[in-house]
Amino acid sequence: MTPIEARAVVEAVVEPLLGRPLGAAVEDVRSGAAGIEVRLVLPFPVGGYGPLTQARVAEALRRRGQDGPVEVVLRAAIGAHAAQKGVPPLPGIKNVLAVASGKGGVGKSTTAANLALALAAQGAAVGLLDADIYGPSQPLMMGLAGQRPRTRDGKKLEPLISHGVAVMSIGFLIDASQPMVWRGPMVTQALLQLLGDTVWGELDYLIVDLPPGTGDIQLTLAQRVPVSGAVIVTTPQDIALLDARKGLQMFRKVDVPVLGLIENMSTHVCPNCGHEDAIFGHGGGERLGLEFGVPLLGSLPLDTTIRAQADGGTPTVVGAPGGALAERYHAIARLAAARLEVIATGSFPTLSESDD
Repeated sequence: MTPIEARAVVEAVVEPLLGRPLGAAVEDVRSGAAGIEVRLVLPFPVGGYGPLTQARVAEALRRRGQDGPVEVVLRAAIGAHAAQKGVPPLPGIKNVLAVASGKGGVGKSTTAANLALALAAQGAAVGLLDADIYGPSQPLMMGLAGQRPRTRDGKKLEPLISHGVAVMSIGFLIDASQPMVWRGPMVTQALLQLLGDTVWGELDYLIVDLPPGTGDIQLTLAQRVPVSGAVIVTTPQDIALLDARKGLQMFRKVDVPVLGLIENMSTHVCPNCGHEDAIFGHGGGERLGLEFGVPLLGSLPLDTTIRAQADGGTPTVVGAPGGALAERYHAIARLAAARLEVIATGSFPTLSESDD
């Protein structure tokens, strides 16, 4: 098979996360010493995605007569996507992704930490902003409790780095044992200062761990921060879904696209007998997604190891990087990043854009 023939085949291969043929994502197809070499540029982090893409492309070429080896080389071209109209972009930050929940106790902060770590592990430059001013939890979850950010000029703060992710939280600046007895305006001002007075550097994604609900923080974020997309975390139970529905509707009202839902604590597997039980109900996240036309990005079980790893400062993605639970977070993070591209552009970046 000639490179021209191979390119035509590869361009027609459907990329499942984006739901369309590779097309312009094919950067080059050439004959090499080891057979056909295919170079692809994808608009989301590609670390760990190579084997899946390799198998898909190689199978398509084999079906069309390629009997020699096939090598697929991936690289990422993560674009900066527009957010709400009239909200200026943040210098150096391509995309702001909000992780929200309608109610507390659904595992939103644990999910936000693992998504940030998964995107970083897949090759993206990632920051994590703890926007829960009243109840910051990211310092503990990211293994940074008791540490303080530094400043080089007396004005801007340097984020703390954990497992390759830049982290900022009000929890770094206050006594962890003292409550934040602040009214709404003070809370929103603190959020804006944490965001604007931090030297984030160049980021592909800034993950914002929002407090539960639809209050001052969420409204400030929607009106004054360029949010590229939001992810809603819920559990399957009806009361959580009721509040998740409110959060989803809020983002739609302020023109922030919802990338999808994450159903946390979907089932519990008994560590002794292996029996799996949907103790909070079954299929609630999927039903809510169908109602609003947004996908279920993935489901996560109620598992004591997830809790223990987060409490210990090594969330699952870095605490057990080769495990099945970590792979779930990786798949969810990859799909969320792909959904952002689909919603924002509806197409692959051109090669000129991907070379920027």
